[in-house]
Amino acid sequence: MDALLEILEEIRPDLDFSAEKNLMGDKILSSLDVLEIVSEISEEFGIRLSAGEIRPENFNSAEAMWDMITRLQGK
Repeated sequence: MDALLEILEEIRPDLDFSAEKNLMGDKILSSLDVLEIVSEISEEFGIRLSAGEIRPENFNSAEAMWDMITRLQGK
């Protein structure tokens, strides 16, 4: 989880990802932010995110992203 938080803070240093729980619903992250996050997650964790994984509920919080990462690493 620490590596994910580092990635997120590099992309958006203005946000407290530990506290935010509705990043997509409150339109805090832009589509460009999400694309950059997807790219960094893929590279850092060695996973491939299909188009079906790129949905708001997987990016609403750092915890949701971490759950998605761990689920995909288990496949």
